[in-house]
Amino acid sequence: MTPSYPTDSECLFCKIIAGEMKSNIRYESDQVIAFDDINPKSKTHVLICPRGHYPTLMDTPPEVITTLLEEVKTVARELGSDERGFRLIINNGKEGGQIVFHLHAHFLAGQQQHGF
Repeated sequence: MTPSYPTDSECLFCKIIAGEMKSNIRYESDQVIAFDDINPKSKTHVLICPRGHYPTLMDTPPEVITTLLEEVKTVARELGSDERGFRLIINNGKEGGQIVFHLHAHFLAGQQQHGF
């Protein structure tokens, strides 16, 4: 049986998850999808998001957050960044810099990360 998730037909990331919009998918599981950011800030800049639509971190059930963070470790291994290191950023809300309101983590790797 295919799991069902909350979705938003207007959400850009929900459209990518549904296969309605093209994206360079880097990793997929039953719970999470990771794809390249269209405006990369590092050599590797991947967005990792739950398949379910949760607008912000504050709207997301704890078990979804836990799964997302566990899957980050898998993505890091898949991309060869688990040993070298990476930066993980979650913007939350408008003042937090969130642009697309579907929970996602920015995974930055492939070079020394500066500016924080």
